[in-house]
This record gives sequence, C-alpha cells and structure tokens, in this order.
Amino acid sequence: MGFSIALIVFSLLLMLLVLMHKGKGGGLSDMFGGGMQSSVGGSSVAERNLDRITVVVGLLWFACIVVLGIMMKVNN
Repeated sequence: MGFSIALIVFSLLLMLLVLMHKGKGGGLSDMFGGGMQSSVGGSSVAERNLDRITVVVGLLWFACIVVLGIMMKVNN
C-alpha cells in the first residue's frame, strides 16, 4: 500500500518537474533536420538543480515500480 501511494506521488512530481524544464528543441522538426539551432550557452544553476532533482525523482519512481513488481510476484 505504501509503495503504491509513493508511486502516485513520484509520478505526479515527475510530471511536474518535466513540465518545468525549458524547451531546448523544436520537437519532431529537429529529428528530420529542420531545427539547426544550437544552444551553446551554459545552463544556469537553477536549471542544473532542476535536472538533478528530476533524475533523482525519476530513479525513485523506477525503484517504486521495481519494488511493486517484486511484491506482486512474491504475493502470487
């Protein structure tokens, strides 16, 4: 039960964090060579911290999924 609630919280938090990131590309147009812009400038401290927090929350989200999968396998 606790991991299910943690998974929901981490999912919502991860969604929020991903949406807070600044767009760096043109989406599908970059994939086909349409976007030739390059952001050579360094990222700010806030962006780097947001990246780190997003990675940590993503790893916690993944760990919750693995634990829930193991728990489901053991219970069956």
